[in-house]
Amino acid sequence: MEFAGSHILSIQQFERADVERIFSVADQMEPYAQRQRVTKVLGGAILGNMFFEPSTRTRVSFGSAFNLLGGEVRETTGFESTAIAKGESLYDTARVLSGYSDVIVMRHPAEGSVAEFAAASRVPVLNGGDGSNEHPSQALLDLYTIKKELSEQRRGIDKLRIAMVGDLRYGRTVHSLCKLLCLYDDVQVRLVSPGELRMPGEIVEQMRNAGMLVKESDALEESIAHVDIVYSTRIQEERFNSQEEADLYRGRFRLNQSVYTANCEPNTVIMHPLPRDSRDNARELDDDLNDNPNLAIFRQTDNGVLVRMALFALTLDVVGQVAEHSREVNWYTAGRF
Repeated sequence: MEFAGSHILSIQQFERADVERIFSVADQMEPYAQRQRVTKVLGGAILGNMFFEPSTRTRVSFGSAFNLLGGEVRETTGFESTAIAKGESLYDTARVLSGYSDVIVMRHPAEGSVAEFAAASRVPVLNGGDGSNEHPSQALLDLYTIKKELSEQRRGIDKLRIAMVGDLRYGRTVHSLCKLLCLYDDVQVRLVSPGELRMPGEIVEQMRNAGMLVKESDALEESIAHVDIVYSTRIQEERFNSQEEADLYRGRFRLNQSVYTANCEPNTVIMHPLPRDSRDNARELDDDLNDNPNLAIFRQTDNGVLVRMALFALTLDVVGQVAEHSREVNWYTAGRF
């Protein structure tokens, strides 16, 4: 893939070498994300951060990643604050805002909307999530996290054993991660969900055609035994027709410390794209796991900044210039990394 000037819209556009290139650049971003050095390689550049669905981690992570490379961020949140609320088309919005920005990140509730926007944009567009379709940067940071977690056990991504648990029908993070795992060898995936919230059939077929061993189940305990990763997801209540329908599934697959101890191998890594639902009737990933050293959810969020810095550096073609625009940090930084 030629990254410079390209849109990042779908996992489908990557080959394995492209993913490894992103991860290599992400590794190079670590001194800047960990506040050991400062770079101004994107000084003067502007990110248009356009989020038409609620977001905390993705929106702030993309913005922080751009700031850490020296660029500035302009944000739009919600439809009501834009001309789209007055009937403006995505085409017109893209033509206008791509004149104000050097790169745009967009999240939108409708499937295919980000690709439609990108087709009219004059600058690279990165998909921050389009409905229940895809979330490519989340899948990349998830796989980057898996790579780093398994490296502690002297393992690679090939021959990975992973259980994906929860709302697999509407969870765009698992859709993109499954597609990304198709690039690797001898991967085993257990898909754990209520029957009504199963992974879309076309994605299951794609995984099997790629040679992956895929098992579907509605039994949590037996499915999380003998895996390297348990990837939990919340019920995507915003995708359901009613709150009552979403409530039918909330709390069905609750992973807590006792369930983990009874069923998981000692080094099984726990992941979640966040936010986890902390309401009493949900808790798909209980907070009694917070002291479990295998809980990787906050290492995931840290890794998200690295991966998104890499995507900006690649699409704006500054990877080779980052170090020459850098200096040491001159303010106090706590030992948070």
